[in-house]
Amino acid sequence: MFQVFIMNNASIDPQNLKELATTIRVLSAEAVQRANSGHPGLPLGAADFAAVLWSKYLKFDPASPAWKGRDHFILSAGHGSALLYSLLHLFGYGVSTSDLKEFRQWDSITPGHPEFGMTPGVECTTGPLGQGFANGVGVGLSLKMLGAKYSKELFSGKVYALVSDGDLMEGVAAEAASLAGHLKLGNLVYLYDDNDISLADPTSVCFSESVQERFKSYGWHVQSCDGHDYAAINSAIQAATDESDRPSIICMKTTIGFGSPKKAGTSGVHGSPLGEDELQAFKENVGAGGLEPFAVPESVQQLCAQVVESNKKEREEWESAFAKWKDANKDLDEKLTAQFSKELPSSLKQELLAEFEDAKKEATRNLSGQALQVIARNVPGFVGGSADLEPSTKTLIKDEGDCSAEDYAARNIRFGVREHAMGSMVNGFAYAGGWIPYASTFLVFSDYLRPTLRIAGLSHLQSLFIFTHDSFWVGEDGPTHEPIEHVQSLRLIPGVHVFRPADGMEVAMCYYKALELKEAPSALVFTRQGVEPLSRPEGFDPDSILNGAYVVQGEDVEDLVLVATGSEVALAVSAAALLSEGGIQARVVSMPCQELFLKLSEDQRNKIIPPSARKVSLEAGVTCGWQRIVGEGLCLGIDHYGASAPGEVLAEKFGFTPQKVAEKIVAWMGDS
Repeated sequence: MFQVFIMNNASIDPQNLKELATTIRVLSAEAVQRANSGHPGLPLGAADFAAVLWSKYLKFDPASPAWKGRDHFILSAGHGSALLYSLLHLFGYGVSTSDLKEFRQWDSITPGHPEFGMTPGVECTTGPLGQGFANGVGVGLSLKMLGAKYSKELFSGKVYALVSDGDLMEGVAAEAASLAGHLKLGNLVYLYDDNDISLADPTSVCFSESVQERFKSYGWHVQSCDGHDYAAINSAIQAATDESDRPSIICMKTTIGFGSPKKAGTSGVHGSPLGEDELQAFKENVGAGGLEPFAVPESVQQLCAQVVESNKKEREEWESAFAKWKDANKDLDEKLTAQFSKELPSSLKQELLAEFEDAKKEATRNLSGQALQVIARNVPGFVGGSADLEPSTKTLIKDEGDCSAEDYAARNIRFGVREHAMGSMVNGFAYAGGWIPYASTFLVFSDYLRPTLRIAGLSHLQSLFIFTHDSFWVGEDGPTHEPIEHVQSLRLIPGVHVFRPADGMEVAMCYYKALELKEAPSALVFTRQGVEPLSRPEGFDPDSILNGAYVVQGEDVEDLVLVATGSEVALAVSAAALLSEGGIQARVVSMPCQELFLKLSEDQRNKIIPPSARKVSLEAGVTCGWQRIVGEGLCLGIDHYGASAPGEVLAEKFGFTPQKVAEKIVAWMGDS
């Protein structure tokens, strides 16, 4: 176990490597103990193979954490965050001793689970198990696509991920692993902390499959080794990095809580601090009993500094090669710069609007498909696909081909019926940088992407989620496929902008705004049925749509306001016409994005919806949530499941006709 072997960065005596692993263990255990909260088991068990990975294989430079030629390390098992923070501390990422002492505390950069953008060196927000696994597949595919478009040599980085039993039990990981094998992502190296223990019990109570056989069937390169044997670890990782045509997974057989005299190998060390007495016994057991809390031996400091210096030189060599490439490939460099800056061409807005100048009745999903072609021509980093639904969601970029193991340069990603993995992989593209990625499925299946959307909002990612077939208008497919509650459900997710456009002009401006939102995800919701284009006031400024709400008609009316979204805006206009025939004047407001409207100042909101007006909301979905817009006004919607019948029949049955809407408003006004 202790024979000397040559590392890429240096010839490292295994005794020094053991000291590094011991330091990682002690720092992690001390951070958890000081917080009296956390998960020490994984850091103690995984420290040996983490030490080998970071000191030999991982290409990184803390002075330039986001350099384009780096490798990516993803801690999918985010509960083991103390391990990552200890590594970042030791290898110079600016995570100080004080930060380790403030683990899980208010306003610290060492939260309970890693958060992208908060801590230098954290590549993905991980916590929900399986998300990081699938994020890594997205990152890996994005690197393959960059290499195919620009330079395989420059974008040859690996994605290393530490995954746990819990990650592999989650369905999202299975979906992502299947697609990674199909796409032959040989730049993935996943290290599985195979310790036979989960939070509640040994994994044997619920998890008895052969992980190795499962991943072989996915097309992965599979190995197993002793996760505490440095030579075996080194050999396995080297074999994985040498593999070019298959993603790799190494089942690292480890002991959870390694070194803890009483808790090692038990569920008790998974998610609870060791306790002061056991912590001291643990330190004595691993040869660190004489160290002060959070101390780092000088030999470990020197080793880490040596690794960092070696990686710095590699980064400088990469940048020199990149500079030469730029000089020799000025056209490609211009596209690459534009892709990573995500700057929008000055002509894009007008091109999008021009696409819909000849207005006609059309499903907004079709209008969305037209907008996607315009965006793809103008935005080089715009890529994505759907969950096997391109013909229905209209999300195929024309004349761009399908991304595959034979053609990574193509822009259409065929995710297959894998909504969970699709969403997480799209977030992986956003984490990697340089992309504006999109995913698409039916709105009713947005529930499959809810963890992804939530993490996208938390991480401020510019991921686009395109949902079609909204409301009961799906019709004959019946209530299983009629998304009644989903739009409001999406609006509940902090940080997500939900767009439900009413016609072509709104489709154009909603997409444009989603492209402008560099640090926020967007959910764009479209109809299957045709909708009439709106008639707007003369001289109307399309930029008004970017406020999230605007007056469609009746700007001089302040007594009654009808607020609607999507296909119901045209319905509100028709209902207002019937009300006018009866002597009741109404202002009609289209609100394609509540989130943008609510960001306006109070004065701006009051100009659109006068506070003294009687207010009515109209949307083919649940009414819960509209109260923040119309207060105690009338909320017209559908607070029950749909039914199987043609959409026009359901509209009549559910009261979504101009006559029935007008009658409900008249009755309400009479009662109030």
